[in-house]
Amino acid sequence: MGGTNQSSVSEFLLLGLSRQPQQQQLLFLLFLIMYLVTVLGNLLIILAIGTDSHLHTPMYFFLSNLSFVDVCFSSTTVPKVLANHILGSQTISFSGCLTQMYFLFELTDMDNFLLAVMAYDRYVAICHPLHYTTKMTHQLCALLVVGSWVVASLNALLHTLLMARLSFCADNTIPHFFCDITPLLKLSCSDTHLNELMILTEGAVIMVTPFVCILISYIHITSAVLRVSSTQGRWRAFSTCSSHLAVVGLFYGTIIAVYFNPSSAHSSEKDTAATVLYTVVTPMLNPFIYSLRNRDLKGALCKVVHRRMLSF
Repeated sequence: MGGTNQSSVSEFLLLGLSRQPQQQQLLFLLFLIMYLVTVLGNLLIILAIGTDSHLHTPMYFFLSNLSFVDVCFSSTTVPKVLANHILGSQTISFSGCLTQMYFLFELTDMDNFLLAVMAYDRYVAICHPLHYTTKMTHQLCALLVVGSWVVASLNALLHTLLMARLSFCADNTIPHFFCDITPLLKLSCSDTHLNELMILTEGAVIMVTPFVCILISYIHITSAVLRVSSTQGRWRAFSTCSSHLAVVGLFYGTIIAVYFNPSSAHSSEKDTAATVLYTVVTPMLNPFIYSLRNRDLKGALCKVVHRRMLSF
């Protein structure tokens, strides 16, 4: 198929999660509540870390960046879902679809990189505590975050440009609630082998490399903790990593389930359920996971809420 066919599709139809009116009303309410909780929870963490000088450390610097990414991540998909329901529309323009896909790639990569950076931070803190302040400098922390944004942006641009070159003919129905790359590839009437090859090679390297770094970091952490003689000391060291491990498991489990299977193994129902987890549920849970077991962060959050209540 020639590239001229691409102009025949100027918009796509997003079928959403359900076609039954009663279920749509319930899902709208659930998505609205989850989105508000996501934005409020993550903004509170950013505000708490920013206003409490005791939390101006590398660990909380990375956590505030993760919270910012999670707010942007949810804002890429959920507001469009809510707006389509209110307006009674299911359409998204071709350019809007590519834009949404770009930000999804970029922010997914950022989540991935930040989780790896946070694992490295925990490795230095537990395995080299005496050298922590000299290794995790402000310059290094800033460089890690900025470098992550650059690589994530370039990777997202690559996959978006590869998608933009494809032709889309008669069928413009996406059985999803946002423009994800897998259903878009299925709709294309062009040869998508290059796109799939890049996902399984370059895309896999982008996802797997940070995951390997996380594994190596925790192998060293586990080895160091097991050498601690007191049970209380071991528990204290592991407890600083438990929240991060919970988020890592949820994030990578859903990513692998959706993207790193052959296209023939995909089903729209399974893909939709998994993507709801990592695009909506995980960003909502992150503030709870990181704050419930963290006494310093809970204290800072209480101060922020108390100050806001007094101001009103």
